[in-house]
Amino acid sequence: MTDSHLRHIAPVHLGIIMDGNGRWANARGLPRVAGHREGVEATRRIVEACGEIGIGFLTLYTFSTENWQRPQAEVAFLMRLAEKYAIRELPELQRNGVRLQHMGLRDGLPPSLLSAIDKAAWQTQDNNRLILNLAFNYGGRTEIVDAMRALIIAHQRNDFNIEDLDEAIFSRHLYCPDTPDADLIIRTGGEWRLSNFLLWRAVGAVFWNTETYWPDFQRKHLLEAIETYNEQNNYEKTEVAT
Repeated sequence: MTDSHLRHIAPVHLGIIMDGNGRWANARGLPRVAGHREGVEATRRIVEACGEIGIGFLTLYTFSTENWQRPQAEVAFLMRLAEKYAIRELPELQRNGVRLQHMGLRDGLPPSLLSAIDKAAWQTQDNNRLILNLAFNYGGRTEIVDAMRALIIAHQRNDFNIEDLDEAIFSRHLYCPDTPDADLIIRTGGEWRLSNFLLWRAVGAVFWNTETYWPDFQRKHLLEAIETYNEQNNYEKTEVAT
């Protein structure tokens, strides 16, 4: 399946659970932080590939609300790594027409990291080739609870009648409300769990799993996942019919 063909049938919203950095490093006798560094390189090439293929929204599960339970030194390293990514990748995001958004809680994140993310989000806000959601300090249940809090406040302001509350209104109070439901969710590293990722938006998503650790994830793996997505949705038959 060629990239030109995929451009017409690529998922609109792709979510990726980037798993296996630590195990990748352990398998090579390296410290876990080495796996996280290589994971950033994988992120760079997959973001580029998604833009070229024609995916509209890419949500990367980079740091979950459960990840705070990891060793303090590792958490601190991940914070610094995310900050460096936001700073270093900004020119590349601009060149590739990528708009960066933070999807998750701001509470608890270092001010310097928030500043770097906010700067990248502001400077890329007019880009529209690919919307990149960094799900950092993110949890699916927390997102739903926060949406409920926002709905209660909106109702108290008389912004809507409770009788009119439906899924569309609820969705507008999620993080990054311009992001549609996920079409395809990829998980690397061999696990078969959603792990609290995009719980509301994953209702109709195709789930694709690979044993490949995230640092080794390549464009070919992405294309395999998209091919499975198309097979599940019978898009090849639709393409012929039209």
